[in-house]
Amino acid sequence: MVGIDEVGRGALAGPVVVAAAMLAVDARGRIRHAPFRTLKDSKKLSPARREFWAKELAKRTAAGAGVGFALARVYPRGIERINISAAANLAAFRACSRLLKDHKLSPAVVAVYLDGGLFLGSRARQETSRNKAGIAAKTVIRGDEKIPAVAAASIIAKVSRDRFMVRLAKKYPGYGFEVHKGYGTVAHRRALKKQGPCDAHRLTFLPARHIINK
Repeated sequence: MVGIDEVGRGALAGPVVVAAAMLAVDARGRIRHAPFRTLKDSKKLSPARREFWAKELAKRTAAGAGVGFALARVYPRGIERINISAAANLAAFRACSRLLKDHKLSPAVVAVYLDGGLFLGSRARQETSRNKAGIAAKTVIRGDEKIPAVAAASIIAKVSRDRFMVRLAKKYPGYGFEVHKGYGTVAHRRALKKQGPCDAHRLTFLPARHIINK
């Protein structure tokens, strides 16, 4: 079973990050590793619990225990060029393709589920099974609450992006990326008003007054 989810769609800065997570299932279709059967959507977990589960997933991946994941990002200039929905769908396709390639899996032997609003490449390609890799996939509303593999992907994507934004905060100090992770908080908007945008910002997401002098 492969689950795919994204994080960072609504942020004002930083990339949109998509994770594809693979969890092996038994003959009855249940996740083999029992603790992963009850994984929760990353938004319902504390940062400490997200880190815990991300490490558990990485540990099982390293051990070759039927778990694996792959990540893909689209950065601000790419988001500006093709829009956020297209960027997220592109990253979903890339992450899934990388996962299957890394683990030498045929699309025929995996069930692929995406969280609602996310599609492999595009809605048209996914629904007509015309995506380049021949992957049959289904988008499920609130998939991160219903399907453990999608919940796993949401955790991996969230932890990966949060870590990236902490690193970005060191490159672009003064915006508080390490705190709000690029989302439009009051503190972030105050920093934008004071400093203007940096290269990590998505200019098409900002009011015109912030980009006049960019």
